[in-house]
Amino acid sequence: MIMEKRISEIKNELSALNDNGLDGFINEYVKDERPGVQALVARASKRLDKYNAEIKRLELMSEYERKYSDFGFICGIDEVGRGPLAGPVVAGAVILPKDCLILNVNDSKKLSETKREELYDVILDKAVSTGLGFVDNDRIDEINILQATYEAMRQAIGKLDQRPGILLNDAVTIPGVDIKQVPIIKGDAKSISIASASIIAKVTRDRLMVRYAEEFPEYDFAGNKGYGSAKHIEALKKYGPCRIHRKSFIGNFV
Repeated sequence: MIMEKRISEIKNELSALNDNGLDGFINEYVKDERPGVQALVARASKRLDKYNAEIKRLELMSEYERKYSDFGFICGIDEVGRGPLAGPVVAGAVILPKDCLILNVNDSKKLSETKREELYDVILDKAVSTGLGFVDNDRIDEINILQATYEAMRQAIGKLDQRPGILLNDAVTIPGVDIKQVPIIKGDAKSISIASASIIAKVTRDRLMVRYAEEFPEYDFAGNKGYGSAKHIEALKKYGPCRIHRKSFIGNFV
């Protein structure tokens, strides 16, 4: 009974540890031959391997941040919502502290909704500065989606509390910006700053579309976020467009 109690205490100790404290746990108990303890050491080793792999991935995603570190504040830029039939395009701008590694940050499309929501709060807490830009459906129809995307990105940059020395952009070069820019193809998977921007933009836009779903429930905006799902297209054909639809995008359906 005493041994079972001690093993339970060690298990609780392991559960309470952050991943970066696993080395000490393993070193302390690796020579403890009790089977229950060795099972916990094996679990800790597996967690440590996973943690080290994640740190290595994030270090690879920080290659551009290291390359341009002499520019001072580095800002990642990304957008969400170029393809939907309804709602705004949203751009995010994020300046992270130097050498900042946020576990699990990745291209927002590769993350679950739950994980994006968790990371949104972490990014806002750790970032030196963040900015968001919004361009609505009417403006998209007026100037086209590419120009609207640039406009949203300029808005996001303009809302930063700190002026960046360089912009890392997901694929594009933004016209009308007097800051050095580095367009990176698939940048949201290659730069931790761009990935962070993609997450705050995605979470912000998704939350907005959920609110629009309350006003226009027939289009299932909470589920499709304005993209052209079968249910969305069926509702468009049945009810016609609502005030947040992009008229330049829906000509084939109404």
